Amino acid sequence: MTIDGILFDVDDTLVDTKGAFAAALAAVRAEYLPHVPPEREPEILAHWRTDPGGYYSSYTRGETDHVTQRRLRAALLHETYGGAPVTEASFPAWDALFWGTFEKSWSAHEDARAAVDAVVAAGIRVGVVTNAATELQEHKLRMAGLADLPVLVGVDTLGFGKPDPRVFLEGRGCWAPTRPGRRTWATSPRWTRWRPTRRA
Repeated sequence: MTIDGILFDVDDTLVDTKGAFAAALAAVRAEYLPHVPPEREPEILAHWRTDPGGYYSSYTRGETDHVTQRRLRAALLHETYGGAPVTEASFPAWDALFWGTFEKSWSAHEDARAAVDAVVAAGIRVGVVTNAATELQEHKLRMAGLADLPVLVGVDTLGFGKPDPRVFLEGRGCWAPTRPGRRTWATSPRWTRWRPTRRA
């Protein structure tokens, strides 16, 4: 198989986003949910990442904005764990703690730099497709020491995100023209697959 390019995901593929969320939510628990013992922090992290209210999924479909989905998730988290209600008035302070800690905790996985360098050294094109905003992910990659990776498609590019196949087609199209019969691989924490290079 001959590959023209690899489309990398950012979160939990190149960057340890789970670890950053764990740090942010530990800070939230200590400040806003002190009645919840630290031993339950993995449970709180799982609640946030599984998104039981479907708010992040709504964001990736273009149905709400990034800050609103985070406020709704915070409100559900507090409701679930017996915290004070998170309102539009109280959310900015909550988010300053959460997002400030989250951002300071961004770091690349130990093998991310080597993996990207190996792909580039093999003459394969690289780029990023992501379900977060382009500017945010460019900032995150800079913080993680991966600033040379171009963000080809963010959720703001088309107004929606993965797994819609048009996201991958758009990313691959940034490398056009591609040669017939060649393939592009897309990576994600949940799956790895190839896409034929001929655009639909």
